[in-house]
Amino acid sequence: MKNKNNRIKAFYFFLIILYFFIYGSCSKKDSQAYNEEPVIFTYYSPDFTGEIEFSDAVAQEITKRTGVKLKPVYINREKEDVASLMLADDFYPDLIFAKGTLSEFVEKKALVPFDQFIDEHGNNMKKLYGNQLSRLRYSMDDPSIYATSAYEIRQEVNTPSGSLQIQNAVLKDAGYPKIQTLDDFEKVLLAYKRKYPEINDHKTIGLSFVCDEWWWFVDLSNPAGFVWGFGDDGQWIVDQKTYKATYKFLYPKIDVYFRWLNKLYNEDLLDPDSFTQTFDVWKTKISEGYILGTSCPYYQLSELQDKISLSDHPERSYAFLPVTAQKGILEPSLKDYGFAGGWGIAITKSCKDPERAFEFLDWLCSEEAQILTNWGIEGQDYYYDNSGKRISLNDPVKDRERGIGAWAYPFPQAGTAYKDSTGNFFGKSQRDNVIKSYNEAEKETLQAYGAETWNDLFPTSEELGVSDYGQVWQYPLKTQSQKIVDNADAYVKQALISMIMDKPENFDASWNKMCKDLKKMGIEDIGKEITDLIVEKVNFWKE
Repeated sequence: MKNKNNRIKAFYFFLIILYFFIYGSCSKKDSQAYNEEPVIFTYYSPDFTGEIEFSDAVAQEITKRTGVKLKPVYINREKEDVASLMLADDFYPDLIFAKGTLSEFVEKKALVPFDQFIDEHGNNMKKLYGNQLSRLRYSMDDPSIYATSAYEIRQEVNTPSGSLQIQNAVLKDAGYPKIQTLDDFEKVLLAYKRKYPEINDHKTIGLSFVCDEWWWFVDLSNPAGFVWGFGDDGQWIVDQKTYKATYKFLYPKIDVYFRWLNKLYNEDLLDPDSFTQTFDVWKTKISEGYILGTSCPYYQLSELQDKISLSDHPERSYAFLPVTAQKGILEPSLKDYGFAGGWGIAITKSCKDPERAFEFLDWLCSEEAQILTNWGIEGQDYYYDNSGKRISLNDPVKDRERGIGAWAYPFPQAGTAYKDSTGNFFGKSQRDNVIKSYNEAEKETLQAYGAETWNDLFPTSEELGVSDYGQVWQYPLKTQSQKIVDNADAYVKQALISMIMDKPENFDASWNKMCKDLKKMGIEDIGKEITDLIVEKVNFWKE
């Protein structure tokens, strides 16, 4: 069996090398050649969920304006395995989104530092990041810049996720009750499911989410902290005064959410497929309208929300509510995390023309590129009215078909609170655009709650305050430390699934065992390391 596994790995390895060899890397550097034959950069992202082509309208326009064409490399493996394969062979695509694995690539010296190019070719990058450019630096010990950021520089959240989401149809049937706590949410789900045991010839499901691959972090793990008012620091809870970082599952009271899921499971309100279904299967269920509630970030649900809004049953779209463990807790969906730098696009040492690759990344930082990737092509996707305001011509579904937004993340992003030279926002999610995007069921729900947008139902960014250390989940850890975290995460995922699907009387014993096992793994030591990193970041960014 071991030899067979080795042969399989070798075969995957061969495919990767063959793929890179066929499509090559950066070719001619003569600018005259760009108009005739595009420069091809291979590009890998662990977020690819299938074969992706750089061929939509926006992608073609990018090539037309820059002479660069991306060749996305899709490898059907866990992202950690792909990174390990690349590092073992010391051969890489030209551009890589080192999501969660940046330290491994830096330690292997697999990335080309940007510093050598910034002064000569980085005018757009320097302008876009401004005084935040230093936040791209790797560490105090190694202040080199190895990657752009994948996340917004100036963000204004106008589309909150909420800890949990529930169908507008459910709220209407219940008379739009005030839902503040997990118990409130559960009562409404249970009443509707009993009243309507089937929807569209399917058994009604109370709550369903995705645990497949990395989705478990955002669908299963994150809500446990949100319902207690803790912002998104990934698998960590951070004391906002002392900066002490605690592995989430060792934090007091965090078990409350999972105990609640255990209760839902035993009441037949929780979809047992939540722990095994793929993202695509979950999407199909959501689209067919028989899942009453879910627990996911807005970006996971937004495409489906748009499609449901255009369907014959817009009432099956979802309301976003600030559900917490108990009354009086400030749900953190509108938390302003500032700009943390973090992960982004890096140039690998396999790229034959890193200078040209950097020039391309610098162009993506330009105002021209930011408008193109977020709004599309003038006259086809948007226009300016008499007052100079930029107006979209498309609905969200058509936007996606044309590639609008497809090449924004994980490339440099100005952000929704960033205005361009015309006075318009780079992002589309301003309040008036958001209101315009709502379907009739959403508008009816909001009116019933005395609000115009979902934001109006949530604690404000001002109430929540601004993070002065960014978000911990974006911190690159040393390879050995990351391995401990990865092992702990893998263990916790399976432990949580087992105890949620077990009898309620077994929950306490299972939870206590999990906590003891985590301490034996050394996860508390990683918490101390992260605490030191937070203090370092805060001091570094003050300079």
